Amino acid sequence: MDLFEHQAKELFAEYGIPVPRGVVAHTVEEARKAAEELTGRVVVKAQVKTGGRGKAGGVKVAADAVDAAAKATDILGMDIKGHTVHKVLVEEASAIAEEYYFSFLLDRANRTFLAICSAAGGMDIEEVAASTPEKVAKVPVSALDGVDRARAREIAQAGGLPAAAVEGAAELIEKLWAVFLDEDASLVEVNPLILTADGRVVALDGKVTLDENASFRQPEHEAYADKAAEDPLEARAKEKDLNYVKLDGSVGIIGNGAGLVMSTLDVVAYAGEEFGGQRPANFLDIGGGASAEVMANGLEIVLSDPSVKSVFVNVFGGITACDAVANGVVAAFQLLAERGESVTRPLVVRLDGNNALLGRQILADAKLAGVELVDTMDDAAKRAAELAAAGV
Repeated sequence: MDLFEHQAKELFAEYGIPVPRGVVAHTVEEARKAAEELTGRVVVKAQVKTGGRGKAGGVKVAADAVDAAAKATDILGMDIKGHTVHKVLVEEASAIAEEYYFSFLLDRANRTFLAICSAAGGMDIEEVAASTPEKVAKVPVSALDGVDRARAREIAQAGGLPAAAVEGAAELIEKLWAVFLDEDASLVEVNPLILTADGRVVALDGKVTLDENASFRQPEHEAYADKAAEDPLEARAKEKDLNYVKLDGSVGIIGNGAGLVMSTLDVVAYAGEEFGGQRPANFLDIGGGASAEVMANGLEIVLSDPSVKSVFVNVFGGITACDAVANGVVAAFQLLAERGESVTRPLVVRLDGNNALLGRQILADAKLAGVELVDTMDDAAKRAAELAAAGV
């Protein structure tokens, strides 16, 4: 989960990391009031989860509250790399003496953590890294040893930070490591990290990516979720503990196992080329235990998408045998009917693996309206695409 800048800075502040005072504003009037509260020169910063805001015109300095309102008028609603600005951070202006770059990240290739530090930070750090890589220090960090003050000082010095900034940066880096470790982050980045005119080292920006695989031990991270940007179907699926991702096609996909579902997406996309370019409408992995309730919830979510014209249920029986899955499909139809959500779009079902013949027989005997049994994955994908094309 990527955090907005203001969320990252709120998190930093909890760990004692110095950040400028700021107020989030969703309207021009809120921006004006925030600037009045902060007094003096302020910076109005677009809050979007992408880089390049400054170059896109999403970061503007304002002389006073009236000017801040004018700058907010320009920024709110603008598009930055496909992201619409719905809120801004109005922040006190900082007296910047120098700008640096710092980050902690997960180095998957080398199975370790990595600290990146450079005295040549700021807006053009990517160009610096590409043209003069010697100016960017990449320091491996042991998961066992971590980063204490001495190690943080070494990292700051490796990045070429001047003597005036080393101690302040070391203290900040040590605290950023605590954020990275304690919050189960995969990235903590500050660009720019600044030395102010009065000698303080401050995190002028903040970017944090939290590892959602660790959400079971970080329940408080739910508060950072961007509900407004979340697809409503994905939100409903999440409430039902379903692994669902909305796509832009017309063939609903339900499978057991992420690998099988990914393969199903490819097969459906290929088969759909023959029928006007029909494509998968979603990714939905119901996991190994396709109980009646899980199957009913899955069908409910998939069929809630008006773009879905047919559904392909692709199951390979392993630990959960195909007869159990088939009984789950039958029971799901009954549960949906009881909820007043009868299945009205065609389902193509392919069962293979453990007890596949018995599973097919159960579905054949049930005579469920609109359900077709197809033996192979390729043929089932083709039939699902054909039915979707007919329903468009």
